[in-house]
Amino acid sequence: MIAVVSSLTWAEGIAPFGPMDSAPDFARLVDQHYAALFRFAMSLTRQQAAAEDLTQHTFLQWARKGSTLNDPSKAKTWLFTTMYREHLNQSRRARRFEVVEFDSEIHGGDVPPDEPPKIERKALMSALEKLDPVYREPVILFYLKEIPYKEIATVLSIPIGTVMSRLSRGKQVLRDLLRSAINPDDGDLIPDERRIA
Repeated sequence: MIAVVSSLTWAEGIAPFGPMDSAPDFARLVDQHYAALFRFAMSLTRQQAAAEDLTQHTFLQWARKGSTLNDPSKAKTWLFTTMYREHLNQSRRARRFEVVEFDSEIHGGDVPPDEPPKIERKALMSALEKLDPVYREPVILFYLKEIPYKEIATVLSIPIGTVMSRLSRGKQVLRDLLRSAINPDDGDLIPDERRIA
């Protein structure tokens, strides 16, 4: 996939984001950000082919419009924002969402009272998929992609206060979904920042 993105040329009607000698910069940009963008695309689409297309489209947009970016240090934010907006556009056009069945017998179980509950990856992914996209996207960007509040606000085109409130609400809904999946009597599954600080 990277080779396809990196091989875009003038002859194919796509101008690189700068002068001709900037092509290595484009290849370096792809090398640096492809994996993270692809993982983000997978979390948005939950389908490999759709994630590959979304990632490809993001780099295509960079090849066409990346030269308009005044601050090269903001390339990562630009790429994530572009990908997110394209995903929203595709979702609006398609108006269909994958339904995932959750089997509590597989993901549930007794947890010893002295240990914090252990969450299986499948249970977490299932809970994330059930989470409303309004909350899921900031949660994924903050906790899984480790993007700061300010950049999340830029990517999602919302105020930073909205990012914080969606993260707070998203964590609570995710806790409730996970609690119902494993039925613990008490205990937090996702630590509160207030207790960490």
